Amino acid sequence: MAHRPKNALIAMREGLSPSCVALPRLKHSPWPTVLDHLAERLPKVSRAEWTERMAAGTVVNELGQPLAPTAPYAHGARVYYWRDLPHEDRIPFEAQVLFEDAHLVVADKPHFLPVTPGGRFVRETLLVRLKAQLGCADLSPLHRIDRETAGLVVLCKRPPERNAYQRLFRDRQIHKCYQAVAAAPQAMDQALPFPLVRQSRIVEDEAQFFRMREAPGEANSHTRIGLLEVKQTRALYELEPLSGKRHQLRVHMNALGLPIEGDQFYPMVQRAPQELENFQTPLQLLAKHLAFTDPVTGQARHFESRLRLHWP
Repeated sequence: MAHRPKNALIAMREGLSPSCVALPRLKHSPWPTVLDHLAERLPKVSRAEWTERMAAGTVVNELGQPLAPTAPYAHGARVYYWRDLPHEDRIPFEAQVLFEDAHLVVADKPHFLPVTPGGRFVRETLLVRLKAQLGCADLSPLHRIDRETAGLVVLCKRPPERNAYQRLFRDRQIHKCYQAVAAAPQAMDQALPFPLVRQSRIVEDEAQFFRMREAPGEANSHTRIGLLEVKQTRALYELEPLSGKRHQLRVHMNALGLPIEGDQFYPMVQRAPQELENFQTPLQLLAKHLAFTDPVTGQARHFESRLRLHWP
């Protein structure tokens, strides 16, 4: 099925791209008005709030014209609106654009900032901030890193090129390297032969959906771990993920008895996902290096984060 292009008449607002609802073509509509349809089919937004949005002019038709709360149902029409939240706490850290050309944007994401909208974060995300800053409505991340992790994120500017870039990540043709701070092996009475490769089967923790855990069975995750430097009881590690499971680096370091400093989920849950973080104790995990051959331009790309962990 061909991808339907975005409607050029419906612009993003403050970095937020519009959401689109297609009204079904029916012989007899059970909804006299557009409001009736939205209230029934999208009940997470109350009827009263839909009414307020329509009265404020933030629900529009394909020509960008506001739809009043009394607008009649129109078979096959498309309705656009902008997602919003009543209140969103400001994340007091800024991303930095390290590189931009006609095809890509590479940004240094700070700790605590999500890459894409979800849950309680919409505007306070890397994607929405960069869309507003760069004025690029088609900007799309090619991969993601945890909200708690800082460092490099690559975004695509042109939708027709997105699949070529995403294929690099799917086919593991990207070289990614992280740095992390954790206890020194000798501080944990560990006799580990660095560098080493940790491989295991990682699955979702059935008791706590936001955590992952190692389980018996065939390995589906591999991480190369090197020891860069030791200072007393702490150490700086280099982590190279050879697969892409959620929380993989955090789970593997914890399984070695070397949980990453500032980790709120491993080995023990320090806070629930919806609880506010302590901005003074970020997870000491950084997406430091990223390299690949650009499938569109043929150029060799290499990027390095300018952010630093809490390491002397």
